Amino acid sequence: MKLSALLAGMDIVSRNAPEMEITGVAYDSRTVKPGNLFVAIAGLAADGNRFIPMAMDRGAVVVVTERVPQGDVPYIQVPDARIALAQLGANWYDHPGDKLTLVGITGTNGKTSATLLLKSVLEQVTGKTVGLIGTIQNMIGSRAIPTERTTPESFDLQGLLAEMVASGCTYVVMEVSSHALTLERVGGLHFRAAAFTNLTEDHLDFHKTMERYAEAKAKLFSRCDVGVFNLDDSYCPTMLESATCKTITCSERDAGADLYAGSVRLASDHVDFTLNYGGREHEVWIGIPGLFTAYNAMTVLGLAAALDLPMDEAVQALRQTEGVKGRVEVVPTPGMDFTVLIDYAHTPDGLENVLRSVRGYCKGRTVAVFGCGGDRDKAKRPIMGAIGVQEADFVVFTSDNPRTEDPHQILREIVAGAENSRTPYVVIENRRQAIQYALEHGQKDDIIVLAGKGHETDQEICGIKYHLDEREEVARWCAERNKSEEMKP
Repeated sequence: MKLSALLAGMDIVSRNAPEMEITGVAYDSRTVKPGNLFVAIAGLAADGNRFIPMAMDRGAVVVVTERVPQGDVPYIQVPDARIALAQLGANWYDHPGDKLTLVGITGTNGKTSATLLLKSVLEQVTGKTVGLIGTIQNMIGSRAIPTERTTPESFDLQGLLAEMVASGCTYVVMEVSSHALTLERVGGLHFRAAAFTNLTEDHLDFHKTMERYAEAKAKLFSRCDVGVFNLDDSYCPTMLESATCKTITCSERDAGADLYAGSVRLASDHVDFTLNYGGREHEVWIGIPGLFTAYNAMTVLGLAAALDLPMDEAVQALRQTEGVKGRVEVVPTPGMDFTVLIDYAHTPDGLENVLRSVRGYCKGRTVAVFGCGGDRDKAKRPIMGAIGVQEADFVVFTSDNPRTEDPHQILREIVAGAENSRTPYVVIENRRQAIQYALEHGQKDDIIVLAGKGHETDQEICGIKYHLDEREEVARWCAERNKSEEMKP
């Protein structure tokens, strides 16, 4: 592609580069190939400008940067390298976002469940191929593509959208993280519809304050045509104040909301409620337990309304959707008289929601097994410790992903929130051993909640990822217990 075509529409401060043919775009100097344009980004860990010499040595022919580089380097100076990278991606891949109906969902909790549910509803109601971009995986129709972060870097995102266009996708449902909005990973994209689920303490290691975290989320609603908002969340006014789009509100408390969930009924295997929308009532049933599922359903149905889908058909499609891996996922426990659930809850609000939901239908004890991730917001650790002993009948504190931190120090910070509680608890750093302990001490009608890992199948310790699938751990323990019982005389 000609450099002039690649730079089309970009805000340029100055330049010292002739017209030339560009073979590709790279923002990591290690991936540069001969003839590439290199984008020097001031990253979170390192300044990309330091790697301009390496990029040139590997064959880069021009650099896009926020400051004029030293030496005889062809360059394009821009006011914001991240915005430039997004624009370069759109130009390189021929603006795939303009050929798709984009739907974004942001919030602390519920994004993954809501995107997967909406994908299913769209496929059933429209019969179209739907792409998905999210935490668990990216998907093109039924084909899954592994992912490393909730929202890919902007250039990679444009490439993924182009692949979705080529594969016949009409809609793309996307989790939009606060990092993605702050770092312009969705720069240049416009969403037909977007939704706000909720906001609770998370990612403060990055955003520093809840106000800045909320402001980051709110950016999405100046980039969409219609916004769907959870009116019951305390940060909803912040989102609405920033919205330049048409608004649709959802609530379980306020009958004046555009979508109102009345008579919510919780069961061990589903939730159902009466949805009031547009002067009509719809009976909603979804086979995933918990009050938070009612909120996720309202988010999905609000987006269905924003996309002009027939509400009757969307409600019926929601009834046919299956549970989401790692979200209130029931794990088989053959031969046992207790239940095991796996849930991704790794924030204070997420943990509180799942434990309260379980207590609402648990006939025995609610047992919580969880920890907190390393190299992440430390302030939430004692808060989650306190929630554990408040909402569960027994707690096993253990490791999540300690990453580069000392797991024992993380546990000390969690347990600080459980001091002076009458709820019994134990501390077992090794997560495998913690799961085994909970299973060995399981009693009739207990529900054991393994929280924090969800869909993940590895654990990061000292920067190294080790395989750990909690489903496998439960299956192995049950098989060994059943075998030992069979061998008894």
